[in-house]
Amino acid sequence: MPSSAVKIETAARLQRHLGLMQAGSTVTIDISTPAGQKAKFRTTFIGYLPKQYVLIQFPDANKVGAFSQFIVQGAGVTVRGVIEGQEGAVAAFVSSVKQTIQLPSKMIVLGFPKTLTMQSLRKSVRIDTDISAKVKIEQKYWQSLITDVSINGCQLLIDNGEEISLVKDTEIEITLDSNNGLANVVLLGEICSIKNVLNGVSIGVKFGDKSRNDVTKLLTQVVTLEAE
Repeated sequence: MPSSAVKIETAARLQRHLGLMQAGSTVTIDISTPAGQKAKFRTTFIGYLPKQYVLIQFPDANKVGAFSQFIVQGAGVTVRGVIEGQEGAVAAFVSSVKQTIQLPSKMIVLGFPKTLTMQSLRKSVRIDTDISAKVKIEQKYWQSLITDVSINGCQLLIDNGEEISLVKDTEIEITLDSNNGLANVVLLGEICSIKNVLNGVSIGVKFGDKSRNDVTKLLTQVVTLEAE
């Protein structure tokens, strides 16, 4: 989590904020084995019992594969998910596996966390990404890659972009590719920086106010669903 994240340590506040993570919501888990092996999976948050344990769904067997042998008692787990509230925020906590349960469905029982870190998605936290998108500049479309994103803007890498006549303050449209899970999302902004790079051009984009809700959705996607 970025340094600007807020750490929640008191038991009452921790339970209150963890309670904002809705049962059935998607979370991402990072699992570390004693031998140093790491893996990341997307799964579902089930719920918790204060001061005792947290329940999450065992990740999809097809994605876990042979790594399932390492999801055992004592394995370290970091859980990240979006919480509900007036501001979109990501909650993260570190725990360890207490046991796995087979019935009524396969679940992981985690120890109740001692701390919980929250990071607002509405603050200017820049997150590294690798998201394909089409960029419309002066009625022409160019294939591009969003290399990082924040609530206020992003950095775009355009292959062969040196062929474009780029000017600061030019308005552009960024359409996310459907395989990113946010089909038909169009982000509006304007160019605020231009830099030639190897085989292309990197441009900084400042988002417009009309795109604020869609940018928040994108940030949520990046933070919680990156383990696809």
